[in-house]
Amino acid sequence: MIKSFIIEIFRIVNKSKDAKRVISNFSYLSILQIGSYVLPILTYPYLARVIGVEGFGKIAFAMSIVVYFTTITDWGYNFSATRDVARNRENLDSISKIYSVVTSSKLFLLFVSAIIMVILIFSVPQLKEDFLVYILSFSIVIGQTIFPEWLFQGLENMKFMVILNIISKLIFTMLIFIFIKSPNDYVLQPLFAGCGYILSGVISLYFIHRKMKLRFKVSNFREIYVSIKNSFDVFLNNLMPNLYTSVSVLILGFWGGSVANGILDGASKFYSICAQFLSVMSRAFFPFLSRKLEKHSIFVKIKLSMTIVLALILFLGADFFINTFLTNSFRESVLPLRIFAISLIFHSLTNIYGTNYLILIGKEGVLRRITVLISILCFILAFPLIYYFSYIGAVLTISFARVLLGSIVYIIAKKEKNKRLQIGVLN
Repeated sequence: MIKSFIIEIFRIVNKSKDAKRVISNFSYLSILQIGSYVLPILTYPYLARVIGVEGFGKIAFAMSIVVYFTTITDWGYNFSATRDVARNRENLDSISKIYSVVTSSKLFLLFVSAIIMVILIFSVPQLKEDFLVYILSFSIVIGQTIFPEWLFQGLENMKFMVILNIISKLIFTMLIFIFIKSPNDYVLQPLFAGCGYILSGVISLYFIHRKMKLRFKVSNFREIYVSIKNSFDVFLNNLMPNLYTSVSVLILGFWGGSVANGILDGASKFYSICAQFLSVMSRAFFPFLSRKLEKHSIFVKIKLSMTIVLALILFLGADFFINTFLTNSFRESVLPLRIFAISLIFHSLTNIYGTNYLILIGKEGVLRRITVLISILCFILAFPLIYYFSYIGAVLTISFARVLLGSIVYIIAKKEKNKRLQIGVLN
């Protein structure tokens, strides 16, 4: 059965240009994901030894703040703008209009973020004391704002985007080994990272204007307001899950201590590798499905098959992974990993029928409401569960949220599909 399924996949790929494009996008995104894992592995041990635990901690704290600002400046455009570009990929004027409005909106959000960052630095003593590292870290936000990943993804031109990202990361890695030689040099790390992103952004802008012939025109305030308003649901949908995931880790740190958090983190690492792989698959399919939603059933079969295989590998191989790749002190991570393995299936259902379906049919508001309600519910549940069951309580909180979200999104998406079929709309 598996053999015939694989043969059928190859037959489809050989006959379809769209299938070849999806495979190509998936390959390039996989390369980018591998680079994101490998290069930090090369630099982290060196940085930890040279700049010490204090400098490393300052950088980590600065990065945790930067993540929120990159989420704000992204504002869900990685899905909403990608969808719009994919649907207008043959119309240069329409793409130029989308590019202008989205870029203007992101620059406006960058300006607001910069003001908030300055206020935080000069009003919070801990940030003011090391203001330079936070200012330099903000250069990453600037770089990610001007680099239009959403545009390349919508046009299904991942090759250029991946090459730029890999080159910038390689340059960044080399600069670390060349210039960071003492603990006082820790501020250079975020500077080099930011310069890498900015360099990629500048080169991409040159490519967009000279090679792709897109025209940029600064949008007026009303256009920016409408754009931000229209992407708010997607933004909130991306942000809200942090309410129960990040808070669970925080509560566990207070009540369970670092050992309990370590056990949770040990299981999370293996889960994250599989989740990231499945996320790459979804990103590769997203622009294709934006144009040809009638092919959604093919995406369902491929992604669910891969999810079930990975979930079984995680569940059955939990003992092997924990005992082989982690130390003996992580042996209690086996049960959390098995629980996470089951939740992986429901996490995929959320992506398959939420991100890659409800958003594509313009029902992001429905998805947002579901996500907000479940995030608030699981945020409340996290306190008693973690208080009484420590790291198992955290695992149950996160997994229950995934199961609940995946199940409800699946049911609602199926109802929407049936409605569309009844009125003659293909999926």
